Amino acid sequence: MPVNSFDDYPMSWKPEKEQLTSPKYRALADLLADDILSGKLPPHTKLPPQRELADYLDLNLSTITRAFQLCTQKGLLYGITGRGTFVSPNAAIDIAIADEKEEASYIEMGIIKPLDAFNTETYAVMEQVLQRGGTALLDYSYPMGTPYQRAAAQKWLEHFSMDVSPSNIAITAGAQNALAILLLTLFRPGDKIATDHYTYANFIELANMMQIRLIPISGDAEGMLPDVLENHCRLQQLNGIYLVPNYHNPTGHIMSQSRKEALAAIIRKYALLAIEDDIYGFLLEKPSLPLAHFAPDYTCYICSLSKSICSGLRIAYLTFPTRFAADIRRGIYNVNVKTPSLNSETAGELIYSGIAKKIIGQKRIEAAARSEICKDFFPEIAKNPLGFSLWLPLPERFHETDFEHLAQKRGISVCHSHRFLVGEADVQQYLRIALSSPDTKEELTKGLSILRDLLASDMDENFFCI
Repeated sequence: MPVNSFDDYPMSWKPEKEQLTSPKYRALADLLADDILSGKLPPHTKLPPQRELADYLDLNLSTITRAFQLCTQKGLLYGITGRGTFVSPNAAIDIAIADEKEEASYIEMGIIKPLDAFNTETYAVMEQVLQRGGTALLDYSYPMGTPYQRAAAQKWLEHFSMDVSPSNIAITAGAQNALAILLLTLFRPGDKIATDHYTYANFIELANMMQIRLIPISGDAEGMLPDVLENHCRLQQLNGIYLVPNYHNPTGHIMSQSRKEALAAIIRKYALLAIEDDIYGFLLEKPSLPLAHFAPDYTCYICSLSKSICSGLRIAYLTFPTRFAADIRRGIYNVNVKTPSLNSETAGELIYSGIAKKIIGQKRIEAAARSEICKDFFPEIAKNPLGFSLWLPLPERFHETDFEHLAQKRGISVCHSHRFLVGEADVQQYLRIALSSPDTKEELTKGLSILRDLLASDMDENFFCI
């Protein structure tokens, strides 16, 4: 029996003892996971001390420890030395796009949509490809892409200063698919991957699902700091690193060539497997040498067409060192069998015809115009001239507010920085505002006006009646 009485004792979490079947550590981990994923235990909730919970449940301390470890491996918990164990900020977060436009009663400024008005040109090319290619585009042949499709990929990658053989290129169903394949084939549960303190939310979720630990590395206006990364490499065994050097999602920072060189030196020194996600590289005004250029034997480079050309095309080009070729081919075949030839062939036609380059030019003009609109509302923050999103500091008076819910009630959808957080939360909180997602510049203007007024509103009692 417990030594102490817990009848009136305040505890942040009191699981039902009757539900603890054998093995109890796993049953306890399942109960904890259910309460986190259901939202019953909100982000950053401090859990009871393990000894206290063991006393309450009349269990051994080791049983509690094992349950907590299971949930930590799944990305549901994080610990702070000397302070305790807390619920992860993005454990129960769901990022979803409305199934139908009619379902959204708000202006979309949360999910980053890539200026979908330009999809008409992709549609026209796809019609031509389908008429020309016939049923040959609908079978299982060429799981890694036809020679023509991979040659088109090689040609496209040259725009991003990537000089790579077609034998080291795979065609995947978008960047998300490429990330999943890399994590499945090149990493194992329990491996550690260094990331920025704030990083791509879907990568966080993938790592959690595969029980891969993400290690946050602090940074500055250019991104991850090399000396901090090296200190982590000295202190613990890191297996990999994930970076978004150009127009980083969500912070928008752009990494200089010198910073890439410094990080590449550490990657080579400690034999880290690097994943370079260059989904926004097409927005750079001047071409930049990728990280893969400085650490080619250690870097897998992803160049997706989702943001640059067409999101629904679901095509990304993945380059990899030769030593990983067999593993990646096996992963692609067992996950995808193949990327649909209709999509790959359409991408090739867009590239060879010059239409892809034309679409990029149009998107850059539109992105610049939207950035100018944003400067009218947030001039001190909107610095990137071509960014698809804005990383906006959230005033302190809103830090205890469910700001996403509040904003949606006012007619806009935004994303809070907790969605992108790896590790302990900063004192400062942020909003990621998608400038490319509203259908028109007029809708963007309206959304930014709502947001500015909301952030300037008085904090009276009626303000929070949402």
